[in-house]
Amino acid sequence: MRTVAAIDCGTNSIRLLVAGVIDADGDDVQLLDVERRMEVVRLGQGVDRTGAFAPEALRRTFDALTEYAELMRGHGVELGADSVRMVATSATRDAANRDEFVAGVRGIIGVEPEVISGDQEAELSFVGATAELEAEGAEAGLPRPYLVVDIGGGSTEFVLGHVGDDGAVRAARSVDIGCVRMTERHFHSDPPTAEQIAAATADIEAALDEAAATVPLAEAATVVCVAGTATTVAGIAEELPAYDPERIHHARVPVGRLREITAELLAMPHERRAAIGVMHPGRVDVIGAGALILERVLTRTGAAEFVASEHDILDGIAWSLALEGYREE
Repeated sequence: MRTVAAIDCGTNSIRLLVAGVIDADGDDVQLLDVERRMEVVRLGQGVDRTGAFAPEALRRTFDALTEYAELMRGHGVELGADSVRMVATSATRDAANRDEFVAGVRGIIGVEPEVISGDQEAELSFVGATAELEAEGAEAGLPRPYLVVDIGGGSTEFVLGHVGDDGAVRAARSVDIGCVRMTERHFHSDPPTAEQIAAATADIEAALDEAAATVPLAEAATVVCVAGTATTVAGIAEELPAYDPERIHHARVPVGRLREITAELLAMPHERRAAIGVMHPGRVDVIGAGALILERVLTRTGAAEFVASEHDILDGIAWSLALEGYREE
């Protein structure tokens, strides 16, 4: 069994998926999870304000990558372009000192990070989030088309489409709203004031107007939300005492419950948010803004609920390695 590794380096977190490729030479390629890791490194710290990566943010990111490199070797992954793919997203597109970042990554894991476009990021997220839904969708009452929403630290991706032999991505768009960016830009007190929330909401709505110009958001029959904001909100909705990926994966959160959770998070001080069982320490400061983005997205689509998915761009990256031929010559 060949083993591959996918790394997603976003504005807030850096994540690793090590996966085994089963039947790689046949028609029925499958991925087997070997290990998943996530570290909050806040690579995008201050990028919206300064236009460059902070030295301490680079140091945190390189430390996490060094740990990941050891894990990959331990699972038999050969570091190099055939078995490792790292995608870097919003903060890297914005940073003036990106060359320092690229050189550091290459020195640790042997490949350069791919600074992909927002549309490419959206398509990878779509593949990762929807690969299971064709088999499960009809039985679970999850009709097509799917709208996959990936709320990151600096940007949010939207992609509409379906899966299966005739699968196709119909439309995709990335816009510059994310939980870190909105927090740094608008939330100057903790908890934020009504005026700060209103300013963030206006910013989010303007970005949703941009997204809707490309992606017909209201045509989604099923809204699938990925990444830490959505999975954390789903864990809160499920009233879990601790983060449980198996319970959260494909949990369905009604829009009414989402609105309640968003209002509660925006009103809570730091210590109360930190005490929530499913809350990762690195999300405490930014979860309110993330939930606000999620709530405005659901309102814009008119959906009655969202489906949380633990499978996202990481799985899409791993699939691209498993199926090969993902790089342009």
